[in-house]
Amino acid sequence: MPVLTRLIPSPVVVDIRRGALDDLSALLADQRISSNGKIAVAISGGSGLKLRDRFAPELPGADWYPVSGGTIDEAVKLADAMRGKRYDAVVALGGGKIIDVTKYAAARVGLPLVAIATNLSHDGICSPISTLDNDNGRGSYGVPTPIALVIDLDVIRDAPIRFVRSGIGDAISNISALADWELSHQVNGEPVDGLAAAMARSAGEAVLRHPGGVGDDDFLVTLSEGLVMSGIAMSISGDSRPSSGACHEISHAFDLLFPTRAASHGEQCGLGAAFAMHLRGAHEGTAQMVETLRRHGLPVLPEEMGFTVDEFVQAVSFAPQTRPGRFTILEHLDLSDDEIRDAYADYAKAIGS
Repeated sequence: MPVLTRLIPSPVVVDIRRGALDDLSALLADQRISSNGKIAVAISGGSGLKLRDRFAPELPGADWYPVSGGTIDEAVKLADAMRGKRYDAVVALGGGKIIDVTKYAAARVGLPLVAIATNLSHDGICSPISTLDNDNGRGSYGVPTPIALVIDLDVIRDAPIRFVRSGIGDAISNISALADWELSHQVNGEPVDGLAAAMARSAGEAVLRHPGGVGDDDFLVTLSEGLVMSGIAMSISGDSRPSSGACHEISHAFDLLFPTRAASHGEQCGLGAAFAMHLRGAHEGTAQMVETLRRHGLPVLPEEMGFTVDEFVQAVSFAPQTRPGRFTILEHLDLSDDEIRDAYADYAKAIGS
């Protein structure tokens, strides 16, 4: 009999609303997650530490593990600390770095993960990828998708607004990443997973076209859902292709070339996406993306992130080296530094800088 359907790895619970954390103990009592209440909770030193005081009395069977950074060493350290304790599940309580560290540690010890996001800085909250700093800069590691995901809008509102803005840039960059995937299909015959592409496109377009702002609950729900769908799209495709193209190559280049000055992931991806759209001649799409980024207070020029034009040219030139084997508009055009500088001048003029 032919296979007529496929299983999609995705969380069994996704709870996005105001007050979602009020039901945390009930969620963790779900037999699919924990049968006896013995769980490990990894927390950040900021938002996670504050929430520990709130939830420790409700979770008497929990052991709490502070996580100090987003490195591979920290993830291995966490895994080693949890090993042999017979936990039912691991809970990541914090921002993107904490979730990435805990995803890797949970995979290493073979435990399901519950992700509780305290900010919306990027689409890693539900993705099958952990991005961690290592001795060579930064690496991406395959991990299972979280078994449950909780986003409490009250907690999100307490986080610095820059985290929401970063998530906006990351979500919108899906549109550019998908154009790169389709380009690779046309030029190199790379297969495109239609379902993964549809989910990633829906996520990016929903955020791009939503009229609300960062203070609007409906917009925050749309952004949260978009980041979740982006993560599931990556699970479907088996890699980051639905959400990562030239936009992310440029962002990774900033991280590697200017590690002490890099802006947020979403800010860099948003700018990278807008410039990549310009490179492929999608003038209407570029204008719409720039308008949305500006409306939400995100940078659309490198100077707005504290970088010179020469540094931007350097980052774009270096970008293809960050993802060897990935084909995007940057690899397709293979521009020289002078050509990148000319293209940037045209871009800046087109968006009315």
